[in-house]
Amino acid sequence: MNQEIAQSRTRPGSGVRNVTMLLSSTPRGARLARLLAVDALRDWGLPDERASHVVAELAANAATHGRVPGRSFRLTLYVVGTTLRIEVTDTRGDLSPVLREPGDGGESGRGLLLVEALADRWGVTEGRFPRKTVWAELGFSPPRPAPSRPGGVGD
Repeated sequence: MNQEIAQSRTRPGSGVRNVTMLLSSTPRGARLARLLAVDALRDWGLPDERASHVVAELAANAATHGRVPGRSFRLTLYVVGTTLRIEVTDTRGDLSPVLREPGDGGESGRGLLLVEALADRWGVTEGRFPRKTVWAELGFSPPRPAPSRPGGVGD
């Protein structure tokens, strides 16, 4: 499996956290994208439920519709303030995702509807040909500090 993971970084004084992963354009790569994203968000102390669904859908789309044999897709997570930005870049810039209502009884076609429902905003950015990036932003409440306990060590 072609996989490259850039270390999570926080820019000094900026509060910006990010991680980038290069994954194979396969169902296994899409599953791994979700698992690694959840792991990163938990390491950062951030909620992961909505984000895991969005990552799963965007990664599955990249592995299914954005697949070019021998080419990987890239997952990038950015946290700026109280916003998580999820970006999935693939090498099928000629195919833009389309939000559409699925047919009756259809087993597919609901992924972007889920992204639309879970994300605060989402869209597509054309990259240097042949790439495109599908992105979604999710707002979250900042983690609450742990309550201090009276009578602790050093009191």
